[in-house]
Amino acid sequence: MPKVSLDMPRELKIDLEQHVGDDGKFVSLADAIRTACRKMLDHLDEIDLRAGRRGGDA
Repeated sequence: MPKVSLDMPRELKIDLEQHVGDDGKFVSLADAIRTACRKMLDHLDEIDLRAGRRGGDA
């Protein structure tokens, strides 16, 4: 799996970390970021389909 490095505002990282760990939804910060990216891409695919920019095989 390729590694990605990014800069992120401290406040955003702190907010994400509140959802990570035994009491959180995600097992790691990387898991939270991957999940957010997948959801964003799914959302963008839905928008593109509604706008007629993509076929149903996206």
